[in-house]
Amino acid sequence: MKILESGKLESEQGKERRKLSWKDIPGPLQGDGQDVVSILQLVQNLMHGDDDQQGQRMQYVGEQGHMALLGHSLAAYISVLERERLRKLTTRILSDTTLWLCRLFRYENGSAYYHEDDREGLVKVCRLVINTHYEDYATEGFTMLSSKHPVIYQSAACRPGLGQHLCSQLALPLSCLCIVPCNTMFGSLHQMDVALLDKLIRDDRESGKVPLLLIANAGTPGAGHTDKLSRLKELCVQYNMWLHVEGVNLATLALGQVSSAVTAATKCDSMTLTPGPWLGLPAVPAVTLYRHEDPALSLAAGLTSSQPVEKLRALPLWLSLQYLGHDGILQRIKHASQLTLSPPSVARKFSFLGCVCVCVCVCMCVCVYLGEQLAQQVPLSGVDVVELEDEGTCVRFSPLMTAAALGTQENDVAALVEKLGEMIPVLSCTLRYRQDFKDEVLQQASLSYIEDLSWPGLGGVRYEPRATDLDEDKRQHSVEKINNDLLKKLMELDTDLYFSGGPEFCEEKNCIFIGMATEDLDVAELVETIVSIGREIEESGKLFENMTEVVRRGIQEAELQLQKANEEKLMEEGVLRQIPLVGPVLNWFSPVQASVKGRTFNLAEGIDVLKGIKCHKVAHSTTCCFGQKLFRRHGAGSDSVSDTSSVSQLEESFRETAHVQANNADEAEVPEERHVHIVEETALSDQRVPEGQETESVDTLR
Repeated sequence: MKILESGKLESEQGKERRKLSWKDIPGPLQGDGQDVVSILQLVQNLMHGDDDQQGQRMQYVGEQGHMALLGHSLAAYISVLERERLRKLTTRILSDTTLWLCRLFRYENGSAYYHEDDREGLVKVCRLVINTHYEDYATEGFTMLSSKHPVIYQSAACRPGLGQHLCSQLALPLSCLCIVPCNTMFGSLHQMDVALLDKLIRDDRESGKVPLLLIANAGTPGAGHTDKLSRLKELCVQYNMWLHVEGVNLATLALGQVSSAVTAATKCDSMTLTPGPWLGLPAVPAVTLYRHEDPALSLAAGLTSSQPVEKLRALPLWLSLQYLGHDGILQRIKHASQLTLSPPSVARKFSFLGCVCVCVCVCMCVCVYLGEQLAQQVPLSGVDVVELEDEGTCVRFSPLMTAAALGTQENDVAALVEKLGEMIPVLSCTLRYRQDFKDEVLQQASLSYIEDLSWPGLGGVRYEPRATDLDEDKRQHSVEKINNDLLKKLMELDTDLYFSGGPEFCEEKNCIFIGMATEDLDVAELVETIVSIGREIEESGKLFENMTEVVRRGIQEAELQLQKANEEKLMEEGVLRQIPLVGPVLNWFSPVQASVKGRTFNLAEGIDVLKGIKCHKVAHSTTCCFGQKLFRRHGAGSDSVSDTSSVSQLEESFRETAHVQANNADEAEVPEERHVHIVEETALSDQRVPEGQETESVDTLR
């Protein structure tokens, strides 16, 4: 940044040289290159070019984060040291970091592999296991696997795509992957079925296959459950298999008190740790700890490297662990673990420590809406939406993965619980009234129900005009105009309901979507109001069209009469009076008495046809008490949740008072005759009119 402040932009001569460069060379590469200031300015513009939106800014990085980022810069500088000095330094960094991690997470006598992709460590471990079971694999390759098919076992609760990624990286067919179902009768629905796994292994061995590796979870990605690791380790020892464990609950191994289910992970053959999210460290590699006695096979599998530069991957973690210290590491993990105990019974708790999932409903769009609203209103909570096989769409709160980076505190969890308490009753009412709203809409001939699964509210409707004599284009235009006006009228009503034109990518057009409902919502009154306002807009549109047609015909008739009068005048005066030189002389000797009849254009003829049309006085179908919102059932309890309606969560509703048309409203007839006169009166005059100025009169619309 100091370079940016003190440096100067490139000179005019430099610009001129660049203009003369080859045209086929990209602009930034032309000439002698650019100075440091220009390059850094470009990087700064690319980083902060979209900072108009505050939500897109980078998150705050604390001192421990700066230490991790500093490690990447130092690694680049250290890589240019002389080879011997570089070897000693990288060996020290790698051995220190590995020792610290093994001590912190109770994994004695382990080795470590540092990698950017958190799946890469498992890929290397699989290569190690294949090299261990197939001695000639390094020379014979895949032909060794064709005779004895290897099998990798994976829990159905593992993260999606993990097994497919392994097969693609190892060049194995998908038939080598065996998905083990979770419990269906006893135990957690997110734990691997151990009895079924035992049966699958025995069947594979009898068919000549080679069970290689089992992937277990200490905190499933979706729900955070821990498999029965002790029993799984016994099966792996029995069938000579490799046990690999991963999951968020492995972070709790650093605490003083750990559950026995998680402690069993220390006996596994390998485990993958992600200290970056656990400790809030950006750009820190994941770590795979493993135990194996043959360093040659580890080197062949890629778990170790003879290149000193690759060992520098551990430098950011080496710096960060020293900066945090043992107490700082424990404090962050302990704080995140305690946050999972804060949500009360409003959230459904699973039997695990790392994560809490709130199963709100089976409707995916409503739960997605809930997750988005919670993430917006309580951003420091770190909630997100996940899809579980049995529970469906759920809102996940996993502080072990988010609290350290976001700085989540207990008051954030309290705010999250408060928002849940406000929104869940509204969502429940909305789900309960969705079918009632659909039934009421289907009973109205002038309304069409719009089914859109991505809309979390009551649903959508479209007002259909009753006119059937219109062609398709005119009908579409009429539907668009009526529904747009209807939406504006509904948005002006004094109500807690939210009205919208629909989701951004909705396939249906010219629709009106209704948002979240409250406990005291009167669905029947809502639908009747939509119908009555739509009918009023449709009838007013017809009246306007009829009036326009009457005026148009009247003007045409008046123009014809004026043309006829001009022709009669021409016949009366004669042709000689129209000649420029002769006309003035004749007018002087024999003046023409100007006499043009007065005329009246009467619109009553068109209005008389519309005598039967009544102008209804707009009023509520039911009398609302003073201060009461529309569409509320009478007698609703004082504990109504209408004050927590989704209107306040989506946008400010329009509060202007409006009236809704009803069938029992007072009627006021249109007056039988309303006249608009087009009058032209020309007084008799004895004054002579010069030739050329005695033109015909023009009627004026008064």
